[in-house]
Amino acid sequence: MVLNKATNIVHRLTIHQTISSIRKARNALSDRSVGFVPTMGALHEGHLSLVREARAKNDVVIASLFVNPAQFGPNEDLDRYPRQFERDAELLEEYGVDHLFAPPSNEIMYGAKHITYVDPQGFDDIPEGIERPGFFRGVATIVTKLFNIVNPTRAYFGQKDAAQCCLIKRIVEDLNMDIEVCVLDTIRETDGLAMSSRNAYLSTQERSAASIIYKSLCEAQEKFTTRQSHLSCKELKDAVVAKLQSEPLVKKIQYVSIDDRDTMQPIETVGDEGAV
Repeated sequence: MVLNKATNIVHRLTIHQTISSIRKARNALSDRSVGFVPTMGALHEGHLSLVREARAKNDVVIASLFVNPAQFGPNEDLDRYPRQFERDAELLEEYGVDHLFAPPSNEIMYGAKHITYVDPQGFDDIPEGIERPGFFRGVATIVTKLFNIVNPTRAYFGQKDAAQCCLIKRIVEDLNMDIEVCVLDTIRETDGLAMSSRNAYLSTQERSAASIIYKSLCEAQEKFTTRQSHLSCKELKDAVVAKLQSEPLVKKIQYVSIDDRDTMQPIETVGDEGAV
C-alpha cells in the first residue's frame, strides 16, 4: 500500500497469478470502466505514461506483466530479457494500478495442450515480420488472450511499436471486440532515443551511438516538411539510410520502411498517412 504521488490517494495493488483470480476480480467490477496496460515488465517512463493515462480516464486500472515466449524467435533474447518483478510491482502500485495480472509460468498462458494461435495475414511479409518470423503471430495471440481474460474498456499502447499498434487495432476490429485501443506518443530519452527495456543491453558507447536512430527519423521529417515538390519514398528512405550510415558503429541496417500507418503495407507516394 503506497501513496499515489499524482493523486495523493493511497492505493493497494492486488497481484493475481492465475487466470481465475484476475477474472474473478474483473467480474466483480460490474459496469465500472477498466483501463488495461499490458507489459512484459522492466518498466520505464514509457510504460508509466500509459499507466498515468489509464488512471486518469478509467475507474479501475489493470496491468499485466508477462514475458511472452510466443513472440520470441529461437535466436532471440527470451532468456535474458530484463526481469525485475518486485521493482515493477512497486512502480505500478505507486502510480495507482489496482490489479496486476502476473502469471509466474508460461504454462498458465500456454498449457500443455495449447494449439490455438491468432495468425494475422500479411504481417509476416512486412520488413519487421521478415526479420522476426512468427513475431506478429505471438503478439496477436497473447494480446487476444489477455483481452479475453481482462475484458477491458480501454487498452493502452505506445506508438513506438507502430506495427504492433496497427496489428492490435486490426484484431479488435476484425474480431469484433468492444475495446477502445488508445495509442500514446513515444516517450524518449533526452537525446531522442525511444525508451525501451532492451536499451539496458547497450554498452556506454553503443548507447551514445544509438541516438542516430532518432536523428535519422528527424532527417526524414525535415526532408518531408521542407519538400518543394513530389517526394518519393525512395528519396526519403535514402536520406534515413545515409544518416544511419554516418554513425561508425552502425555495421548493418536491418530495414528502413515507409508504410501506411493503418495497414503497415508499403507505400510509394509520401503523404500524411505514412510512417517511417
